[in-house]
Amino acid sequence: MLKSPIGRLRLLALAEGTSLLLLVGVAVPLKHFYDNPALVRAIGPVHGLLFVLFVLNTLRVGIEYHWRFATTTWKVLLACLVPFGTFYVDHKILAPLQNKPVPPAE
Repeated sequence: MLKSPIGRLRLLALAEGTSLLLLVGVAVPLKHFYDNPALVRAIGPVHGLLFVLFVLNTLRVGIEYHWRFATTTWKVLLACLVPFGTFYVDHKILAPLQNKPVPPAE
């Protein structure tokens, strides 16, 4: 999975989506119901970093693979704004593209 740019993007998608689930599903309820913000303080910055890395890597992979923004790149970028979106886009867009070679530079 880590040998190709799309494989690394898929791993980032999984990490970003998982961090969002942990943040929203575990850390925020602990903060509000048990007055314990420790996990939000720990997971929040990690999720933020993964979010930024996912966006930057999506743009890099889109340029490297010559994705058309109107058909592919925007969908992958939108995925990180929607809960469970990164899991969906990994399954529907990224996994089928993973074994395709990088197009030659023009």
